[in-house]
Amino acid sequence: MTDGRMTIQGRRLEYHWIEPAKTAAPTLIFLHEGLGSVGMWKDFPARLAATTGCGTLIYSRIGHGKSDRLPAPHQVDYMHVQALEVLPEIRAHLGLGEPVLVGHSDGGSIALIHAGAARWPVKGLILEAPHVFVEDVSVASIAQAKAAYRNTDLPQKLGRYHEDPDGAFWGWNDIWLHPEFRNWNIEGFLPAIRCPMLAIQGFDDEYGTMAQLEAIERQVSGPVELVKLADCGHSPHRDQPEATLQAMLRFIGRLS
Repeated sequence: MTDGRMTIQGRRLEYHWIEPAKTAAPTLIFLHEGLGSVGMWKDFPARLAATTGCGTLIYSRIGHGKSDRLPAPHQVDYMHVQALEVLPEIRAHLGLGEPVLVGHSDGGSIALIHAGAARWPVKGLILEAPHVFVEDVSVASIAQAKAAYRNTDLPQKLGRYHEDPDGAFWGWNDIWLHPEFRNWNIEGFLPAIRCPMLAIQGFDDEYGTMAQLEAIERQVSGPVELVKLADCGHSPHRDQPEATLQAMLRFIGRLS
């Protein structure tokens, strides 16, 4: 295992790399949620890597974890920038040829944009609670998170995982609540996605509904497996870790 920093687009990003145990296994790249980081995945990537033998990369986007701070506020296209500029540079920098992208929430959307651009080969997509358009429930919950950040110990909790919790939180919160973000939509990338896909969502997700998964299944060109979990909110790998792990193991097993 290796912890380090890589310089991408002139900014330092923290990463954690787990060496592959099986040479034929695909490489996994974990793409975190809007408030996520390397540390917030906890032991889930290591568990998946240990069972599959996959080489595994986990990194924190700019403004998150121990990566450099955001130089400026996010714009509406911030996930496009991550998918079309940053992730390709990371893959080239580390020599990652045809990975499986494991994306949660914003990270799932970034994975969809990256694969849908059809410029960089992707072996498969594993998505947890991805967004392809903005729903009222998402905006309402993000507005509640804004109040919680101001009135509870949420800043201290995020401070365990981010060197700049204010930057991480407001970078995500401000853009999602910006009026121009209501028109954000990435469904145009879906038809070009032909690789196998696993999409997982909880019925109790406070940030999105099953309409997201249904839109993805309806519009992509490749095979899709949907896993819909009861007693599960926005983070299946935390709320239903065993069911989520087993679904991912089955999916990766079919790719190998």
